[in-house]
Amino acid sequence: MDRLRRLWMSLLPFGFLLFFSSAFIGVPGALAWSKEGHVMTCQIAQALLEPEASEAVYQLLPDHVKGNLSALCTWPDQIRHWYKYRWTSPLHFIDTPDNACSFQYSRDCHDPQGVEDMCVAGAVKNFTSQLMHYKEGTSDRRYNMTEALLFLSHFMGDIHQPMHVGFTTDEGGNTIELRWFRHKSNLHHVWDREIILTGLADYYDKDVSFLLQDIERNYTDGIWSDDVTSWKHCNDISQCVNNWAKESIQIACKWGYEGVQPGTTLADDYFDSRMPFVMKRIAQGGIRLAMILNKVFADSEEGFATAT
Repeated sequence: MDRLRRLWMSLLPFGFLLFFSSAFIGVPGALAWSKEGHVMTCQIAQALLEPEASEAVYQLLPDHVKGNLSALCTWPDQIRHWYKYRWTSPLHFIDTPDNACSFQYSRDCHDPQGVEDMCVAGAVKNFTSQLMHYKEGTSDRRYNMTEALLFLSHFMGDIHQPMHVGFTTDEGGNTIELRWFRHKSNLHHVWDREIILTGLADYYDKDVSFLLQDIERNYTDGIWSDDVTSWKHCNDISQCVNNWAKESIQIACKWGYEGVQPGTTLADDYFDSRMPFVMKRIAQGGIRLAMILNKVFADSEEGFATAT
């Protein structure tokens, strides 16, 4: 992990704001929660920040977003194919053994060339560790800390998207081609975007804010309210990311892959039974992101037992 951290800490700060101003030109092939999923994850998290964390986030974000973290939560998808950031591409997912329905960090967290820690679980650990140095306050670290904040915020969404912890052979469902209602898609894209867009169209008048309100009601005084304390319990970031990845692969096995064959058509039955899981994972990702940021930016010495 030390070797990898030296690589990850070597990100160049120059041109950072230029990157942000041009990042949304459009890069093909970005695979993650849809824009809507990442935006909701970050909106949930920012609403739950304590004053110290809220101020730190505001200070780290570029001025043009006016303190709005969700405005840049898709940035890591936009730049993953740029030459400077190609190394981040494996950090968006975890490939696990086909049909094992389990995650083991030592076995599964590596890139296609076998470089250890290069997966979304390793990324969450690494960027959490970087942000824990924020309070040291050295002026030449601002851009690096900003990138760490954006990468962490994005990867907390990815690790909670079940098909980002999928099977190796089908690349997390990307090669399982099928039809979503009447149009062509693939299983990974169904979980990234199709379920969310169908829900927005059918129940929320295509307004993400209405869907977000439903999610927030579910964890504030609704069906998940009794679970929130357990969701955000985390003393050891290494153990926590392992647990979150295990949650995702178990949902992928039981609800993602189950009953799906190449060429099949997925429609109402699949949507109705899977939409609640998508909503819940977005909520968990946001609540847990807030938990991490509140800990790393706290004025107290509270933190994690280990961040390596």
